[in-house]
Amino acid sequence: MAIFKPFRGLRPPKEIVKLLASRPYDVLNSEEARTEAGDNPYCFLRVVKPEIELPADIDLYSQQVYEKARENLAKFIDKGYLVRDKDSHFYVYAQTWGDKTQYGIVGCAGVEDYLNDRIKKHELTRPDKEEDRMKHVRITNANAEPVFFTYRQEQAIDDIVAQVVQAPALYDFVADDGFGHHFWVIDDPQLTVRLEDLFARVPDFYVADGHHRTAAAALVGNEKKKTNPNHKGDEPYNYFMAVLFPDNQLTIIDYNRVVKDLNGLSKGEFLERLEKDFEVEKKGAAGYKPQSLHTMSMYLEGEWYALKARDHAYNDDDPIGVLDVTILSRSVLEPVLGIRNLRTDKRIDFVGGIRGLDELKRRVDSGEMQVAFALYPVTMKQLMDIADTGNIMPPKTTWFEPKLRSGLVVNLLD
Repeated sequence: MAIFKPFRGLRPPKEIVKLLASRPYDVLNSEEARTEAGDNPYCFLRVVKPEIELPADIDLYSQQVYEKARENLAKFIDKGYLVRDKDSHFYVYAQTWGDKTQYGIVGCAGVEDYLNDRIKKHELTRPDKEEDRMKHVRITNANAEPVFFTYRQEQAIDDIVAQVVQAPALYDFVADDGFGHHFWVIDDPQLTVRLEDLFARVPDFYVADGHHRTAAAALVGNEKKKTNPNHKGDEPYNYFMAVLFPDNQLTIIDYNRVVKDLNGLSKGEFLERLEKDFEVEKKGAAGYKPQSLHTMSMYLEGEWYALKARDHAYNDDDPIGVLDVTILSRSVLEPVLGIRNLRTDKRIDFVGGIRGLDELKRRVDSGEMQVAFALYPVTMKQLMDIADTGNIMPPKTTWFEPKLRSGLVVNLLD
């Protein structure tokens, strides 16, 4: 069973929360972050992307960048932009997108649970990105951003959340991207004890989004344990901040692919090669979105196509072989287009489904890319099956929206 416990959060006064809360560090490049922060002194990007206050040509992984993060976090605390709660709490964090609201609980997960695989993963991490976030945690001595976990829904936990959210939210705002964010502090000690007990009975937690931040937080906690000769096990560094959402409230969005060229093939030769593993149907110029598993769409030279995988191209009894991203890689990207490493090949790029089919069309019509593929999204069941069996998804398989806002609550490691 995995641990989940309350903590003393650092939080903004509600008067500035909308100005302070930012998108996470990894959905913006430095230039976009500079623009988004603008002249807003409260913007939390100054902590999670501190290079925006340094020269534009600075090495993003230089010591100076991480020192600026620490300096800015200290400044936010000194100026009262972030104030630490006197007591340990769980927090409810809800997000609204259109007519749907999902409710998560913010608390601290255990470092040992990550190291012992009670917190299950479905993606590999890149060492460079992992080390970047480790330096950020080490030098700020904080989890500046929560990680996004899920678990198999438990009605007793849902009932407590339903009780808490009957009260008005402490924070309640719609961000500039249209997503609503709502936040409650659970200040009833009995509910806190009850929640901690209920989570102790949940068999496993699953990383939904934020594999690099999760690894970084856990590995820094483990470093601190190894270097503390008086380690007891109850120090704050033994835990890291996470938001846990029940699996039945989450929706995974498609994560699509665009490719620069046809690997020397003509359009006719390319389409002929596809016939081996797909039924290829021309759909015309209007956008075509796949409606079921094992059917994907393709945009090429101004036209959309439906690609329906033939029976031999997939294995529904294999947690990896059932995925459409696997079918695309094994039947198209590798043998036809010559793309064998999705992590390193510069001929392929990835587009979150939140951007829609128009973004795929734009990338191809502009001449930047030659072909685009839109995929049917992975389900939560597939994600959990993969994690449960110790398998790893291909890169860039899942996209979750809304993203967690950073700065609503921060966890200090002291």
